[in-house]
Amino acid sequence: MGFVEYISSKQWAVAGSIILPLVFFLSLCILRDTTPETQSTFQNLKETAFPESYRGLPLEVGTALARYVSSKVIPQQTFDEIMMTVRVLAARGPCNFLVFGLGFDSVMWKTLNHGGRTVFLEETEDWIKQVTGKNPDLEAYLVRYNTKLMDAGRLMDHARKNRNGKCRPVQAIRNSTCKIALSYLPKKLYEVDWDVIMVDAPRGYFAEAPGRMAAIFSASVMARSRKNGTTDIYVHDVERPVERQYCEEFLCRANLVEEAPTKRLWHFRLAPQLSGSSSKSFC
Repeated sequence: MGFVEYISSKQWAVAGSIILPLVFFLSLCILRDTTPETQSTFQNLKETAFPESYRGLPLEVGTALARYVSSKVIPQQTFDEIMMTVRVLAARGPCNFLVFGLGFDSVMWKTLNHGGRTVFLEETEDWIKQVTGKNPDLEAYLVRYNTKLMDAGRLMDHARKNRNGKCRPVQAIRNSTCKIALSYLPKKLYEVDWDVIMVDAPRGYFAEAPGRMAAIFSASVMARSRKNGTTDIYVHDVERPVERQYCEEFLCRANLVEEAPTKRLWHFRLAPQLSGSSSKSFC
C-alpha cells in the first residue's frame, strides 16, 4: 500500500483521516452489544461505556493514535473508504483479517482489528523488513507472485476454460493448479477462515507488475470454500479495468454490498458455496 509525502500544513487532515475512524471504531465497540433501552438515556450510556473495570485505551490503540496524529504521510485510502472497513471490523471484530499489501497504514488496520488476527501479504522483501523493523508486532509474509498484469487477459481465458476443473470456485486453494490460485502461501494461512479480506496489493499499474488477478480469484475461492460464516472482501482501485473485470468475474455484482463515494473501493460479502453442481459457477 503506497504512501506519499505530504506537506506539513495538511497534518491535521492526516490525523482526521486516521483518528476519526479509530475513534468511531471504539465507539461502535462500546455500543455494539447494548440494547436500545440502554442507549436511550445518558446515564445508562455512561455506565455502559465506562464500567468500573475500565482502565483506559489499550496500549496498542493509544500507540496507533499517537503515531498517526504526528504523521506527515497520508494513507492510500480516503476517509470514506477507510470507514467502509471500520464499520465491518467493529461489527465482526475481533476477527481474522487478511490484507494484501503492507504499508505505514498497516498499524491502523491491525489496531482496528484489536484483539483479532491481522495478517499482511507483501511482494517486496526489503519493504517488509523496513515496515516490520519499525513495527515488529505486525505479522507479514512475503509473496512472490508468478503473474504479470500484461497477461491478465490470457489468465482470464485460462480460468474460464477450467472453471469446472482446476479453477473451480470451491476447492482447497493450497492444492490448486489454477494459474491464478495462490497455492504458495505459508501453509498455516490456509488453516484459517478469513472473515475479512482486503485486496490493496500487489502492484497493478504497469505491464510487468504482478497485478491483482491472483489475489481476487484466491479471495473468492477462500470465501466460498469455508464451511460456515460469510466473508467480507474489499478490493481497492476498481476504477482500473483489470481489477473491475476480475471482481465482476469472480466476486460477482450480486455480492456487491457497498461502493465507496470515490468509486475506487468495492465491498463484497460472500457466503460458503456448497460442493456439487452449483460449485462450478462463480456468478
